[in-house]
Amino acid sequence: MKIPDVALMSFEGLMAKKFRFALNLVGILIGVAAITGLIALTQGLNNEISGQLGGLGGNTITVVAGGRFGPHSRSGPTEQNAVTASLDWREIDIIEKLPGVDLIAPTVSGGGAWFSLKGDIYTVSITGVTETYFLINEGTKIESGRTIKRSDDAVAIIGYSISVPDPNNKPLVEIGDRITIQAEVKGEIKELTVRVIGVLEETGGTFGGDTDFFIPLKTCEQFFETEGVYDSIQVLAEDSDIVEPLAALIESKIDGVTAMTAAGTMDTINSVIGTLEAVLGGIAAISLLVAGVGIVNTMIVSVMERTKEIGTLKAIGAKSVDILVMFIFEAALTGVVGGVIGAILGFILGMVIGSYVGVGVVPTVKLGLFAVLFAVITSVISGLYPAWNASKLNPVEALRHE
Repeated sequence: MKIPDVALMSFEGLMAKKFRFALNLVGILIGVAAITGLIALTQGLNNEISGQLGGLGGNTITVVAGGRFGPHSRSGPTEQNAVTASLDWREIDIIEKLPGVDLIAPTVSGGGAWFSLKGDIYTVSITGVTETYFLINEGTKIESGRTIKRSDDAVAIIGYSISVPDPNNKPLVEIGDRITIQAEVKGEIKELTVRVIGVLEETGGTFGGDTDFFIPLKTCEQFFETEGVYDSIQVLAEDSDIVEPLAALIESKIDGVTAMTAAGTMDTINSVIGTLEAVLGGIAAISLLVAGVGIVNTMIVSVMERTKEIGTLKAIGAKSVDILVMFIFEAALTGVVGGVIGAILGFILGMVIGSYVGVGVVPTVKLGLFAVLFAVITSVISGLYPAWNASKLNPVEALRHE
């Protein structure tokens, strides 16, 4: 028999049992939709984080207290880096004297605070920074107003969402407005009135940016009573070629700190997200395996129902390989149709969920083809046993079958 004839008979066989075919499709498309949707979301998350880290610039090193453990640790879990250091002016003095250092920006994360405007309460994350912070963090750009100066006191640069909480209305906070923030500091509620001098550009990101609230470092230290201890020190290297050596030098000169580079951090994040993709993809693939079991069951029933038809085909000259190909083609067609519909549905669901949680999801042809191919392979493997049984039927016995 010719391949087109086999394909046509396979298609007619599926159409003769539309309900059974639809049930198999549902099983396949659910699995494929889960795979494409979950992986697309994790890829969107990866892109989102990459964009946020890209704003730091390739020459940036972030020094934090505490040793780094895991595959990207420079020194490993030794007694030396297991000791947690605190960051203060001593560490800044050491870093400033290292060769290749261009700029330094210590930061203090004061934590959560809140303010009230027109009867509504807004929560913000306070960060104390110096004038060099915005020179190092190239991705943190001012839309209106200016950055912090060394002489500033009790001023603030706010995120776009703080200034414009509702895009359909006018800005709630503008340049020159005063905001009184409140925060709990060592068990007491303290107040600080600041004047807005700048508004950041809208980023649309998930991880901060639009809700940032920057105040001068010295103001933040006084308000939150941090006693001269910094949460991190950002370092700008003079050249991108010395970033990794400089980070290693910082860790060797200061005990108990971790010097993170954008590239190293991205490698770690890629590793974590890759593992997450594999786990989520494996969980979603289980539903495809369940769908494969369904295909085995329905195709076995189909072979039993079409035993006489198989006998007739063999009696008029069809070979065993023709019968085998016909049933495998039925399984493959189920996988193709279910895979394509499932991939489209998965991308749609991924974009809907992504828009809800603020993660951009971009459908990729590569992921869609992978999902369809996986569905076809699962369907074909599931259909091999029933197809083999059908091809081995004795034509005489098949014709006698009731």
